[in-house]
Amino acid sequence: MPDPTSSPSDNKPLPPGMVLGPDGKPCKICTAFRNWTPADKPKRAQNGKQPAPGIAATMAAMAAGSSAVARQPDPDTRPEYCPPDVEQLGRATWTFLHTTAAYYPEKPTSNQRVNMLTLLRSLPVLYPCSHCASHLDTNIKENPPDVSGRVALSRWLCERHNDVNSRLGKLRFDCSIEKTDERWKNGPSDGSCD
Repeated sequence: MPDPTSSPSDNKPLPPGMVLGPDGKPCKICTAFRNWTPADKPKRAQNGKQPAPGIAATMAAMAAGSSAVARQPDPDTRPEYCPPDVEQLGRATWTFLHTTAAYYPEKPTSNQRVNMLTLLRSLPVLYPCSHCASHLDTNIKENPPDVSGRVALSRWLCERHNDVNSRLGKLRFDCSIEKTDERWKNGPSDGSCD
């Protein structure tokens, strides 16, 4: 597989965090928004029509006592109306998968097992981020899904998620059923999620 961090057209390295799609072009769904937006690109206001005031203009307006200055949006935060980036898509996918596993039956029927396997095996084929899908495909082939029951599926998913976390330099999650249930099903014992 070609290096997703270098551009094939000019062999120049891509900006940090930028990933190429299968078409050889920068892949929005495979790249975090903070890495997609060039640093020198003027930021837009929330309505997308006017540039947001710069820091100097904001400070001057504040010094003049103007209350008409809009709060600057965080340049690493996408407006809600934008399509998801790789981080939003990943969080949503993991949330769906972990929660599905938390509510999967202790003793699934053969039909439930087939359906879960179909779901898991379809992800590498259908997942929008081709780079992520390729990693998941390899991971599933090396570590076949365990759909024998809720505990086994929760552990299998947690281990796959930890494989991704390790690759991305993130902390690993404790895959004990107590911890996965606390995170994805019951909430903490202190009742803070009740």
